[in-house]
Amino acid sequence: MLRRDFLRKTATGLSAAWLTKPSLASVLAFDTSSRKYTAHDEVILGHTGIRTSRLAMGTGTIGYAGHSNHTRLGRSPLTRLLLDGYNDNGLRFFDTADSYGSHPYVASAIKQLPRDKVVVMTKSDHRDPAIMRSDLDRFRKELGVDYIDILLIHCVTEADWTTRYRGVMDVLSEAKQKGIIRAHGCSCHTIEALRAAAASPWVEVDLVRLNPIGSHMDADPDTVIGVVKQMRAQGKGIVGMKILGQGDLRNRQSEAIRYALSSGVLDAFTIGAESRKEQDDLTQRIAAA
Repeated sequence: MLRRDFLRKTATGLSAAWLTKPSLASVLAFDTSSRKYTAHDEVILGHTGIRTSRLAMGTGTIGYAGHSNHTRLGRSPLTRLLLDGYNDNGLRFFDTADSYGSHPYVASAIKQLPRDKVVVMTKSDHRDPAIMRSDLDRFRKELGVDYIDILLIHCVTEADWTTRYRGVMDVLSEAKQKGIIRAHGCSCHTIEALRAAAASPWVEVDLVRLNPIGSHMDADPDTVIGVVKQMRAQGKGIVGMKILGQGDLRNRQSEAIRYALSSGVLDAFTIGAESRKEQDDLTQRIAAA
């Protein structure tokens, strides 16, 4: 029996401290009492046709300037963590970014796996079309792949970003036509940018910040969920981030995961476990939800 199947069968025996009354009306609107989830559930990201696991393995906790908590683990430990996630917990979604410095680490895992069985999402901070075109070549080389599944414009904040950065968007549209990437989109870091993403037909995948306490989010949870519902109605793939509030919910993880699952707006979500123990704990909490 695969270890992930064992975890699924035994998860109901875990004790989880759920809130008896979720904090937001948006969660109360969804009845999940008969729903069963696992971290390795196959999900489809909007209308992209991309199929992957519900839980993505993040590699960018406290990630900036080419480093993250994950890269500080070292090449071998991070590679092993990604491989264990794939082999034992069925996690097929790798979340990386240029600013995390984790491309080479992810590459070490990918080369040991069937390429068509994993989904790679990465991000570029650059706003210059020429540099973005160069990033496409560099990223594929660093990741050791011929194509990238999802490429996002990282950390957009401007309300007019869909016109201001049209040149970069055109580069990614061209890359999709050539098969260099499968889908393009953005990660938003203001409510204005999120609303612009919702209004843009160009955005195919959005990485959105969501948790029950509004920590490190673009606005309060109900406001964000309202915008994301518009995105879903248009067939955009929605991947959640900051599910644990960048550590603010470290002692309320079950509540945060239950919130993400019951929000009704996320296709998948990314959490950066930094050890095998943390990864196993996450998969168990998702199954217990």
